Order: sequence, then structure tokens, then C-alpha cells
Amino acid sequence: MFKVAVIGASGLVGRALVDELTQQTPWQVVATTFSRPRPDTVALDIRDAGAVERFMEREAPNALVIAAAERRPDVCEHDPALARALNVDAVRTLAAAANRCGAWTLSISTDYVFDGRHPPYQHDAEPAPLNAYGRSKLEGERALADTTELGCVLRLPLLYGPIVSWSESAVTSLVPAIAASAAADGKAAPMDAWAIRYPTFTPDVAYVIRQMLERHAHGEALRGIVQWSGDEPMNKYEIAVRLAEALQLDARLTPQPTPTDATPRPHNCHLASSRLEALGIGRRTPFDTAIRQVLSAFPWRG
Repeated sequence: MFKVAVIGASGLVGRALVDELTQQTPWQVVATTFSRPRPDTVALDIRDAGAVERFMEREAPNALVIAAAERRPDVCEHDPALARALNVDAVRTLAAAANRCGAWTLSISTDYVFDGRHPPYQHDAEPAPLNAYGRSKLEGERALADTTELGCVLRLPLLYGPIVSWSESAVTSLVPAIAASAAADGKAAPMDAWAIRYPTFTPDVAYVIRQMLERHAHGEALRGIVQWSGDEPMNKYEIAVRLAEALQLDARLTPQPTPTDATPRPHNCHLASSRLEALGIGRRTPFDTAIRQVLSAFPWRG
């Protein structure tokens, strides 16, 4: 029986992947969590090398997907030690343990490894991160490459999908401000109209990862770096407008033409997905269709 270990199954990507694998494959799936344990998951602190080693020896998976990370740029900027522990050291520990048991390792990375000045970025473009988050994820990519020859990095952009809180995605985190601006006494909500993003639906990402896992199961494991991205460019203001339309709210939104974030962010890190597309891998759900699925499952209650 082909066995997949999903590390970080309580997050956006991890939950979507576990759902995809359990519904669409006959494989055995072992899911780990740290902050939100559930009866169907295994508790694992990926910063604990001993615990990681014991987990890998006990489960002996054929493939390991690392979906756990510190993804908040502002947190990484103010706590680089935490960012390094989760995004670099833990990747090295997990990849080393997987290598010892012969498992293929897939590690999730980010478009923020690029500076956003020369899009679109191919998988072999020279990285140049602007902030601590991007730097830690780039170091994590290199840690994987240095630790195992049976490994692959999947870079992803801005993600959204089924959520457990509005704040879980930078897309749905806009909903409270949008709703407040639509109230009778609401003030206009400022929204960044400078940075160009490519929102990507996590069930689509899970579908892509399943396709990659299927190749490994058939002895055709991908190695190196691959990328996947939605293909609809939009800034936060445009995302907010489409969210307001989906929510049927008469929101008052003000576009901000210059960056306002304290942590530097790139202008446009569009990831070229050509390496996966050439293999027939991929699926893209239109943003308006996907976001309505998300909102219908987690409706705004005011």
C-alpha cells in the first residue's frame, strides 16, 4: 500500500491535500498537526528532531509532503529565529529522515523567493527575496536540495480555499473590513492596489500535488523545483471588489496606489507553471467560482 505522510494537515494546503487524497486515491494517508490536533491526525512538533525521527521510523511513508511553515511575512520579519526553525531547520530534519527511509519529499515554498521586478519567473530563475519570509523559504529550498536527492520543491503564490477562520488566508482576511465598510455607519476601507497577486485555490493545489504523487507512485518522481499558480492577476483592491460582489455587499473601498505594508513585499512575482503543464499536470478553477464555494461554506455572519 502506497503511504503518504502530510506534515501540517491543519493548514490551508494540508487540509485540502488530505481531503483530495482520502477521496480520490486508495492510498494510506497519515496526517500530522501541531496547533490544531484532531482525532484523525498525529501530533508532531517538526522542530523536535527526535520526534520526527520516531515518526518516520514508525510510519515509513513512501512520500512526505511538508505543508507546515511560518507563512506570515510580518511574523517572520519580527521573529527570524521562529521562521528559520520552521522554514529551514525543520525542512532539513524532515528531509533527512525521509531520505533514510527512502521516501520522496515534497516541500512547499513561495513566490516570495523573488523580488517581483521581472515576472513571469521560471522555475530556474535567480531568486532575490525582499523579506525574512522569502529568505527563510529560499534557505528551506536549499536545505532540501542539500539533504536529499529524492526531493522536490513546489513554489506557490497567494493561496485561498476552504477556511476555519477569515484570517487563515490573505484573501478571506479582507472580508471583515469589506463588511464593515458596507455598514450604515461604515468608513471606506483602504485596499492595496499596488502589488499584483495570482490567487490560487488550494483544492487545485491539492489536485496538482496528487498528480505529482501519482508520478512518484509509478516510478517517475519529480525532482528539483516546480511551480504552480492561478492565472488571474489582481491586486488586493480588485480582490476586495470581487469579494464584495460575491457577498452582495455595497462596500466602500479605496484603492491605495503605493505600498503601505511595514514589511517589504514584491510587486509582481508571477510564477510560470510551464514545467508542470508540460507534463499534463494542473487544474485552475476560476476565482469567482472558487471564492463563492469558499464563502458558501463559511458564510459571513456579521
